[in-house]
Amino acid sequence: MFIAMNRFRVNPERVEEFEQIWLERETHLQGLPGFVEFHMLRGPEKEDHVLYASHTIWRSRDDFEAWTHSEAFRKAHANAGQSKREGLYLGPPNFEGFEVIQTVGNASE
Repeated sequence: MFIAMNRFRVNPERVEEFEQIWLERETHLQGLPGFVEFHMLRGPEKEDHVLYASHTIWRSRDDFEAWTHSEAFRKAHANAGQSKREGLYLGPPNFEGFEVIQTVGNASE
């Protein structure tokens, strides 16, 4: 399993706008080979930003990398650089990829 994360530092005055963009966007992930699930996470609020992370789980790193070269990826990121979003982010997203080495589940769930 592979987890792909992007961390976003968002202007605190534009948190609602950021969340609305993510809640309304088409992810183009459903049905892709190896895609398991997606989460958008809201983290701690600092003085100058609110931290968010997108967290996508893939069956393998190869499945994730295939997605990054796909038409679905291009569609999902088509509006990423829109000028109306200037000032929304404090810098570019920070990508982190992780190979899962252990998973512990709850047998009662």
